[in-house]
Order: sequence, then C-alpha cells, then structure tokens
Amino acid sequence: MSSQIILPRIMQVGAQASLAVPDILAGMGCSRALIVTDNVMVKLGYVANITKVLEQKSTTVDVYFDVFSDTVPEPTVASIQAGVEMAGAGDYDCIIALGGGSSIDSAKAISILAKYGGEMRDYRFPRIVNEPGLPVIAIPTTAGTGSEATRVTIITDQTSDEKMLCMGAGFMPVAALVDYTLTISVPARTTADTGIDALTHAIEAYVSKKANAYSDTQAIAAMKLIAPNLRKVYHNGEDQQARKQMMLGSTLAGIAFSNASVALVHGMSRPIGAFFHVPHGLSNAMLLPGVTEYSVPAAPGRYADCARAMGIASPGDSDQQANEQLLTELKALNNELSVPTPAQFGIDKHEFFSVCQTMAEQALASGSPGNNPRVPSAGELVSMYQALWD
Repeated sequence: MSSQIILPRIMQVGAQASLAVPDILAGMGCSRALIVTDNVMVKLGYVANITKVLEQKSTTVDVYFDVFSDTVPEPTVASIQAGVEMAGAGDYDCIIALGGGSSIDSAKAISILAKYGGEMRDYRFPRIVNEPGLPVIAIPTTAGTGSEATRVTIITDQTSDEKMLCMGAGFMPVAALVDYTLTISVPARTTADTGIDALTHAIEAYVSKKANAYSDTQAIAAMKLIAPNLRKVYHNGEDQQARKQMMLGSTLAGIAFSNASVALVHGMSRPIGAFFHVPHGLSNAMLLPGVTEYSVPAAPGRYADCARAMGIASPGDSDQQANEQLLTELKALNNELSVPTPAQFGIDKHEFFSVCQTMAEQALASGSPGNNPRVPSAGELVSMYQALWD
C-alpha cells in the first residue's frame, strides 16, 4: 500500500533563510506580493526586514508589494475578511505569510478565498481542497504549528464558536523559509505553548491510524529534536542552538502530521480554543497527558517508541516502563512550563461544563479523534473534558 506525501515545493532552512524571499519570488516567477502578517511583526521590525530586501531587489527587477497586518491570534472568518477583500481587489500573484501559525493559517485561507470566492465554511472538512490558491510563501516566526509545511488551516466561525478544520493540497505553501533567528524574541509563554504544540504534532502523527513509513521518520526525528530542547528555550530564549533545533523539529513535526493527520488531542483542543479563546498550543498542553494516558493501552508499542525518541526511556526498557516514563514526563513538562488548568486560565466552571457535550460533538465532527489509536464515544469525550477540570 502506498502513501501520498505532499510537501512545499521549496524549503529554505537555516539562519537568515527569510531574507532569501526575493530569490524565491524570482524562482516562482512572481513579482506582486501581498504580505500577510500581524502588528507584532510590524513592531518587531520583521516586516521591515522583508520589505527592505524586496525594495533592494526592485532596483533590478520590478517587484511590487503591499502589507496586510491585521491578522489575529486564533483567526476567525471576520478577522480575515479585510485581507480577503484586499487580496481579491489587488493584482497580486502570490502571498508572503510572515508570523506564527495564526498569520500563516490566515494567509492560506485568504489565498483560497481571494481566488475562488465563497465562504470559509464552504471549504471545511470533509471537503478536501486540492485547488491551488494564490501561491503562499510561508515564513514562520514560532517553533510550534509547523503550518509552513502543512496542508491544513484552522479558521474559527465566530457565529457558532466552531474551529473549522480545512485541509487539502490547496492549503500547502509553495515555499517555506524556516529561519530560527526569528524565534529568538518569542516570549517564554509563547515558546512553551508552541513548543508543546509541536511535540503533540509529532506524537499524534506517530500514533495516528493514518501514520505511514514516511511520516514516522519525520515524527521520530522531530521528537528527538524537540524533547531535549523545549525546556532550554523556555528558560533561555537566547540559546540559539536550542532555538535552531526547535525550529527544525517544529517543521518536521508539521510535515509528519500533515501527511499522517493529528488525533484526539487536537480534536478535543479546537473546541476549547473556540469557546474559551485558549491559545491552541496551550489547550493541547492541557490535554496531552490525560489523552495520552487514555490512548496508551491501544498502542503501547507506538507510545513506547515516542518515549525512547524523546530520550526519557532507554532501548532496554519494556514498553510498559517506557510508557510509565512518558506519562510522568508529560506531566512534569506541563508543571515546569507552567501550563495552567482551565480554572487557572480563568475559565468559569459552570460555563465550561455547560458546553462539554457541544465540544464533544464538535471534536468528533472534526474527524481527528477517529485517527486516534483508541477512539472515544461522545460520552467518553464529555467525561474527559470534565476530568480536565481537576
């Protein structure tokens, strides 16, 4: 049985990779770019760095660009609308996405909607979007979502509080410029949340029912890079070697889950983010220990492999020993990285419990729980959400 693998056509990896954007544009035959980003990237000067190299290139080649800087964390249908209108009205032949996963996800959605019209809901799973939108050049500034190398975007429908999973080759960036130097200024909280997100991607890709030989190699490599370095970058953001390893690990994890799919953690995480505006990586972190404990009995060998790849179990340990160490490590990691409970995050208990059934239904509808080694019923999901509170 074969597996279809979809990747960016071009990947530039390493220090200052982001400054190669003019050459990437030239290689793609593009010269009119819409830069999709957020106001933080503007304030940090990252947008100026990109526009500067584009302006320098325009002295020899006609290069034109505009900037849309109003993307927001956890993007919604409403938050991307102005970008869709700007892209649709302009004569752009590509989009440069600069920022974290939210900016890149926004850019992916804009690229499709600007070209084909309609509403974001029209493109949600189970529809598979293989039609190419405006080509996207993705420049990530966090080591977490891996969105620069995935055929997935997540956009929230603010009218129904549903995080819509949209996927297909049409959402895969044409180019990914993976520059770890852009992550040096990322705050500790964001570093932790995005880092655990990347680790979750790698673990879930490896245990997914859709895992394949290719995704397995990427997932294992990602865990080997992320696990020893996540604490380092959380405690010392200036550790460039650790930042470098985290950035590569994040991209590899993105490749892994894009080609194998995520599972129960992500399925349960999206509704928490939609209803209570918990950052995606943080809600993943809240869920990862409990969901792993629930799932281990259905795939003990796979989870034991994860523990060994992460360096927390030795080749001589039995699967049971390795899995016990994995669960201990995930709980210890959350503790050290100050991952809050829903209550500590400030969520009202009554409100949380009142939507557990709805969240369970939305999680199942996303399809992700179906990839999990152990597939829960709606009732089990409700119980797992309620147990999360404690």
